[in-house]
Amino acid sequence: METPLSHLAHLEITSPDVEASARFYEEKFGMRIIDRVDGDVYLRCWGDYYRYSLIITEGPEASLGRMAWRTTSVAALESAAQRVEATGIQGTWTAGGHGFGKAYEFTGPYGHSMRLFYEVDRFVAEPGFESTYPDRPERRSSHAAAPRFLDHVTVATSDVRGFADWYSKALGFRVMAFVDLDEAPITVFSVLTTNEKSHDLGVVLDTSGRPGRVNHIAFWVDATEDLLRTADVMMENGTSMEYGPSIHGVGEQNFLYFREPSGLRVELNSGGYRNYVPDWEANTWKPSQGSNNFYKNGAMPHSMTESFPPADGFTATEEGASPEMKEALLNPYAQHGRG
Repeated sequence: METPLSHLAHLEITSPDVEASARFYEEKFGMRIIDRVDGDVYLRCWGDYYRYSLIITEGPEASLGRMAWRTTSVAALESAAQRVEATGIQGTWTAGGHGFGKAYEFTGPYGHSMRLFYEVDRFVAEPGFESTYPDRPERRSSHAAAPRFLDHVTVATSDVRGFADWYSKALGFRVMAFVDLDEAPITVFSVLTTNEKSHDLGVVLDTSGRPGRVNHIAFWVDATEDLLRTADVMMENGTSMEYGPSIHGVGEQNFLYFREPSGLRVELNSGGYRNYVPDWEANTWKPSQGSNNFYKNGAMPHSMTESFPPADGFTATEEGASPEMKEALLNPYAQHGRG
C-alpha cells in the first residue's frame, strides 16, 4: 500500500518551564529560536527546510503534545484523512497554523496526537544566515553540538504489534523491524518509516495504562565524530549522558541519549542504513542479537525504561525489557490478586 506521508515535519512537546527547556535547546544543543508566538517557543535545526523543527509549549509535565507529518501532496492529505476515518477514528480539519496550511488532526488509537498537512512555509534565511551552498536552507551552525535535522520520535504503547499494524494500514508506514524478548514471544519494540530511513517512528511496549506517552525525541548529525563532539560539549556544560555513545543493531545508527530540563529524553543519531525495498519484510530481533547495542557489550541503564509523562509501570526500549518488566510480563502471579 502506498504511503501518503513524506516525512516527520515537526514535533510539539510540553514543558513545565518553557524558558528553561528553550535555553537548553538553544545554548547547550545548538538549535536556534526562530519564533515566539503566544508563549510557545519555536526552534529549528540548521538543516531543516521548514521554518521550525520543534515547538515547546507550557504544560504541567514533560510530554509529546503532537507529532506533525507532511504528506506527499494535497491529494495525499485528503486520502490520509479518509483512510484514518475508515478505521473508525474521527479527526478535525483546521485552516492551518503557524508555518503550515490546511491540516487534518486526530488522536491515534493508542492516544498519540497527530497533525497531517501538505502546505508548509519553507525557511528563508534572514541576512547573515544564508548558506553559500544553494541546497542548504541556512549556513551550518557554528555551535559545536548543533543537530542538522529532526530525525524521529519514539512513542510508548500497550500493544507494539497492534500499533505497527494500525499505522501501516491507515497511513502506509513501512514496518522495518520488531524486537521480541528472548524469554517469550512478547514484542517490546518496533520501528516504522515513511521513507528510506530505517525509521522516523519508533514504538516501545508500555505497561503503565496511560495512553499517548513518549519515550524520546531524536535529532540527526552528519557524522559519528559530530555525535562524539556533542557528548563532549554537553558534558563539559553540565549535561550528563544517560546512555551511549554506541550503535543500535536495529537501524544501525550511532546513538546518544540525554535529558533536557523538563526530564524529557533526547536522542542524537548519526549514520544508519537506507532501505529502498518496496516489499520489505520486517525481521524480528532478540535483545541478545544486539537489537539495541550492536556490540552486545554494555547494559542499558534502568532509567531508559522511563517514558513521559511519568506513570506507574514500565516501558521497554530497543534493548528489551528490564528485569522488573520481564517479571511482570512473564509471571502473572507476581502481583497479589492476579491469576
